[in-house]
Amino acid sequence: MTSDFTKIFEAFMEQSQEMAKAFNPAMANYAKAAGFEDLMPTLSQSFMEMAFGKTLNPEGLDSKTRLLLNIAAMTVLGAQAEPQLKLTIRHALEAGASEREIAEVILQMSMFGGTPAMTKALQIAQSVFTDGGDAASAEDGSQ
Repeated sequence: MTSDFTKIFEAFMEQSQEMAKAFNPAMANYAKAAGFEDLMPTLSQSFMEMAFGKTLNPEGLDSKTRLLLNIAAMTVLGAQAEPQLKLTIRHALEAGASEREIAEVILQMSMFGGTPAMTKALQIAQSVFTDGGDAASAEDGSQ
């Protein structure tokens, strides 16, 4: 690796950590895909660098908006990634989204993902609103 390339990569990584902290300060410490570290030790670093370092513009959408968009996408996909949806809802709350805003985003997605997807996502959101939706998984970094 050339020193210029190394500097660019380090800048991407620094930006990725800052963007992750903007979503939720704890996120930068546990952005790991549980179980994949043994198979691909650089997965977490590669994901952080790709998703937050190269792709996201720090001057673009604010964290709350980005997270609400993620909730919308996961709802339309059928709310099949329950642990990730719970985690994203918790991050959205930390980023300043209200329970009502999260519910409205999910409700809006019923016309794109269908009523079953919306209903499942609302059930998941309600579990986060009422009891943290198994907050232990977020604290230990599993997803």
